Amino acid sequence: MNNLPIKPTGCCEPFNTEPWAEKEITWKDKIFVKDHVTSLFHIPLNMGPKIVKNMALIEKANAKAPHQLMLTDEKSLWGADIYIDVSKDVPGAQMATLSGTYLTKVFEGPYKNVGQWATEMKKYVENKGRKLIKLYFSYTTCPKCAKVYGKNYVVLFAQID
Repeated sequence: MNNLPIKPTGCCEPFNTEPWAEKEITWKDKIFVKDHVTSLFHIPLNMGPKIVKNMALIEKANAKAPHQLMLTDEKSLWGADIYIDVSKDVPGAQMATLSGTYLTKVFEGPYKNVGQWATEMKKYVENKGRKLIKLYFSYTTCPKCAKVYGKNYVVLFAQID
């Protein structure tokens, strides 16, 4: 087995599952850069350019957050809102805040399993005796980087009562 350290691609950072594996976190007015992505049956059509544009604004403002985190709100078959974690307001970007308590769970595998993971996450929340309010998805790497790293992690954030 190869135990060499993972070499970053220069695109997406290698993902560390530990901070997000079956955790309960609470945010109060946590700030994000928010944007909208056009989708076709939940397949994003313009996510790459939206991320590149927003990351340029974030870097220019020196507002990168300590953890690489982007949440996706799969609002419909035709689009999703993305939330990119930042350390401060970013000029020229739409800002949003999220508040609440969230249960997190890390999944690994192909994107086609997202529906199955959402069902599993709902059961996980119920087994904790909690009520699901909203589900966010964190796609931790782009498909090209996931292939290089050999793992495709997706973290589900369940906002709970």
